[in-house]
Amino acid sequence: MENEQGFFSHLEELRRRLIICMLAWVGGFALCYGFAQELFEFISLPVRASLPQGSSLVFIHATEPFFTFLKISAVAGFLLALPVVLWQIWAFVAPALYPGEKHLAIPFVISGCACFGLGAYFGFTFVFPVIFTFLINLGVGSSGTEAMLSMGGYLAMSTRLLFAFGLVFELPIVIFFLARLGVVDHIWLGKNRRYAFILAFVIGAVLTPPDVFSQVSIALPFIILYEVGIWVARVFGKKRSVDTTALSKK
Repeated sequence: MENEQGFFSHLEELRRRLIICMLAWVGGFALCYGFAQELFEFISLPVRASLPQGSSLVFIHATEPFFTFLKISAVAGFLLALPVVLWQIWAFVAPALYPGEKHLAIPFVISGCACFGLGAYFGFTFVFPVIFTFLINLGVGSSGTEAMLSMGGYLAMSTRLLFAFGLVFELPIVIFFLARLGVVDHIWLGKNRRYAFILAFVIGAVLTPPDVFSQVSIALPFIILYEVGIWVARVFGKKRSVDTTALSKK
């Protein structure tokens, strides 16, 4: 009976946290919707620079601009609400932590937002221009057709890539907290390095367009950040207690 009460109390706590996250997201969406057109113009800068002279983004259906602006507002609103979302995640798992680990809440939120933003910035600034230039030139050069990308299609692809880069750059933070909790250590991470490298290319293949450069642009940062995570786990991970009895017998 006590287990059932504990289970339902956890469900109620989860529901409350999710409601707070949704309210923060809705608030961010409402704030960003007034700037939806400006936000879309900003996020489309890489592809506009990659389009041939005389080409531009188009919309195929009459409702496409409306739904595109709704989607860009939802994405931007989620990014605004990200600190609240991360805080609610921490608040949900905090009761299971040791007292000495609960002070990591603010570093978790700040570092999580910073790493996600850094990943999105890296993808948007350095990878997007190369990806879209390559793909557009490939299509125009191979078939002689004219490049006319739709607003909705570009937004779907660009947001998927932005979230992919943002999540990949969260890897050291995830490893840091798992190591602090004693879930993983640098020895385990080092032994499983080969599987992490395979996972990096699988993630790149799933989240990016079907070209080698796009896949490598995700896989390579993942591999580098995994190696950074091993170092982080070595320095900041929970130290294993030494069996003093066993040492004295030796």
